[in-house]
Amino acid sequence: MTAMRRWTTCAAIAKARCIGIVRAGSAAEATSAGRALVAGGLTIVEVAYTTPGASSAISALRSECPDAVVGAGTVLDAAAAFAAVTAGAQFLVSPVVAEEVLRTGHRYGLAVLPGACTATEMNLAMELGADMVKLFPSGALGLEFMRSVAAAMPQVPFVPTGGVTTENAPHWLEAGAVAVGIGGSLTRGDPAGIQERAEQLAARLRAVA
Repeated sequence: MTAMRRWTTCAAIAKARCIGIVRAGSAAEATSAGRALVAGGLTIVEVAYTTPGASSAISALRSECPDAVVGAGTVLDAAAAFAAVTAGAQFLVSPVVAEEVLRTGHRYGLAVLPGACTATEMNLAMELGADMVKLFPSGALGLEFMRSVAAAMPQVPFVPTGGVTTENAPHWLEAGAVAVGIGGSLTRGDPAGIQERAEQLAARLRAVA
């Protein structure tokens, strides 16, 4: 498998404009959902570490979907970060600003997206070298919140997650987000449904200037 540089991963996420987040009851379910996302045209896939066997799902998706960029989500500590690296993850996402996750990911060349919900956390994330910042939970914070902090901190590349849906995703991009992270509203149900929603979302994202 070809390794990706941090900046290459970030460029791929920015180009795709969406990270499809998979949370499932098993590695097999997560792999199936990830394949459906890729088949639907969403090539950035995050497998949450709340999924049993998440590492196995990441390895399987790296092998089965060579054109996709596969990352690990809900990475809370160095142990989980290293497990993700070993599984072949190409980026790490965390709901918090955890210095050990950033250090571990960067040590092995992975882009890291820590989660933040205050200006102080965002500033800390950037000081620690965050490649992008996961605005979380964005649904509770709202579009106007992101617009306000983006005006004050234009250097922060935001990826709103948690409350972003297939319907409102374009609004977050129009408000200045680099990309969005979408989970349940996109990846619930059977593979056919996931692929159909992915196709519809990919078309909506292409229409955003």
